[in-house]
Amino acid sequence: MQDINVHHRPAHDFSGGASRKDNGDFTTDKRVLVLAAMALVVGTGGALSAWALINLIALVTNAVWLFKISVEPLSLGTVARSPWMVAAPIIGGLVIGLMARYGSEKIRGHGIPEAIEAILIGGSRMSPKVAVLKPLSSAISIGTGGPFGAEGPIIMTGGAIGSLFAQFFHLSAAERKTLLVAGAAAGMTAIFGSPIAAVMLAVELLLFEWKPRSFIPVVIASCVSITWRPLLIGSGPLFPAHFDMALNWWSILLAAGLGIVSGLQSGLLTTLLYRIEDAFEKLPIHWMWWPALGGLVVGLGGLIEPRALGVGYDIISDLLNDHVVAVAVVAILLVKAGIWLVALSSGTSGGVLAPLLILGGTLGWLVGLVLPGDPGFWALLGMAAMMGGTMRAPLTGTFFAIELTGDMHALVPLLAATVAAYAVTVLLLKRSILTEKIARRGQHITREYGIDPFELTRAADIMIAKVNTLPATMPVAGALAQLTEQPDAHRFYPVVQADGRLVGMISRADALRWQNEPDLAGQTLYDLISDTSIPVAHPEDTVGRVADIMIHADTGRVPVVDERTGVLVGLIARKDLLRLRSAANRSEFERGAYLGAKR
Repeated sequence: MQDINVHHRPAHDFSGGASRKDNGDFTTDKRVLVLAAMALVVGTGGALSAWALINLIALVTNAVWLFKISVEPLSLGTVARSPWMVAAPIIGGLVIGLMARYGSEKIRGHGIPEAIEAILIGGSRMSPKVAVLKPLSSAISIGTGGPFGAEGPIIMTGGAIGSLFAQFFHLSAAERKTLLVAGAAAGMTAIFGSPIAAVMLAVELLLFEWKPRSFIPVVIASCVSITWRPLLIGSGPLFPAHFDMALNWWSILLAAGLGIVSGLQSGLLTTLLYRIEDAFEKLPIHWMWWPALGGLVVGLGGLIEPRALGVGYDIISDLLNDHVVAVAVVAILLVKAGIWLVALSSGTSGGVLAPLLILGGTLGWLVGLVLPGDPGFWALLGMAAMMGGTMRAPLTGTFFAIELTGDMHALVPLLAATVAAYAVTVLLLKRSILTEKIARRGQHITREYGIDPFELTRAADIMIAKVNTLPATMPVAGALAQLTEQPDAHRFYPVVQADGRLVGMISRADALRWQNEPDLAGQTLYDLISDTSIPVAHPEDTVGRVADIMIHADTGRVPVVDERTGVLVGLIARKDLLRLRSAANRSEFERGAYLGAKR
């Protein structure tokens, strides 16, 4: 029989294009440079969309409450109480309901869950309709008194700009996701002047990965956006403040204690939000009318405390600079919480970040009345803790508070407060305010990242080293007898030469097919399969690559050969992959003491 060399066979990629890497830390390649260049455009688009949204909100607000055309910021706390304060939010809710029903239902909600759905389920493809209707509906909602912020809408809008731009090019879903998130981060950066917090929001909430391929373009887009911000919106922190606090070890404990209180507040508000949403679901009317009903509650709340209407950035500034009194803070906390819960549950359009800052800040300020130091400092901690706990993004909450105020001295207590709130909400609630809605639509989302055991383990670690093989010189008749008549026969056999080099694989299905072809009985296995490309792995390949080969070759077994000689050294089956998964689970749940334990 002639000698063969498996390396001279016709090549075929059974890995779906996955490259065999030499122990690289990352999978990122030169494509990241293309995405980086695109991020320059997306970052500019995100900044421009933020500028447009801010001015659109101001335009609607002035037109609705002062009946004039202006883009100057307007605090609704200066608007006189009147029947119009009830009518305006109702009309705004009705308009949004019509836009959602006859335009796009995706404009409902606060934007971040919708962005997550587009990333995880929709291939990171957003429609031009959403890019137009989301900011318009949010401007109408906020401008007519809705107690919302602009961050959710701008995340959705900036993300839509990144997605639309990406759809003009031949990009993968993962690359489109990168540009979608880059646009979202750029929009948030422009609104708040918080590039670091925007990047952290991308990492903790939107990317669902930690890879240079996505991280680098997102950072570039945020840097481009913050460069545009002084020209479009303004420079410096949004709420400049400095707290000259003499911090010691017990101050950190107080900060963590406030974080626990904020975590409990977050859990309560999240639970109430979805219970009220369940109540709306039971109404015998179409959901198109729900925002109008929510607008009624908003208007009635405005009659009690007008400052609870709208974005409320002036409230945040007053809390941080201690320009408020306790009675007003209590009124804002209660009214803002009530109208925000009902309005958001009604399915209207608006963001949650600014309301969370106000609700957390008011509670923190009130608690700060009995704590040492400036109540504004504790208000800042309450804001960050509320944001970090509710959105399950403690690093975002920490850096966001620092960038909003420009006070780096508060870093450690902020971190203590946000992590404490995060711990409380993680233990209290299975889902966050961002993921509960997605879960109710039937999609499970996990936000825990870890090393994939398939990428950590090599083929040599899980392969079966002692493999039953068939010689390449075996006649087909003998192979048929082995596969169909032996009671202990395997379903698959590697076929090897005398020196151990792999020729191919045969299965019981092959034998059954050959039985109907009598003229093959005198041929050898080598004659039948030596010219067939087969999927093979090498001992140093990751198990992840082996899994890719199985998927793209549509096989349940992959032979492992020495890369230099082609000699068969092992075999990996699907059940071996499952054993690896089982071992990973055991490392999580099996507990034992090793030092000081009796053996």
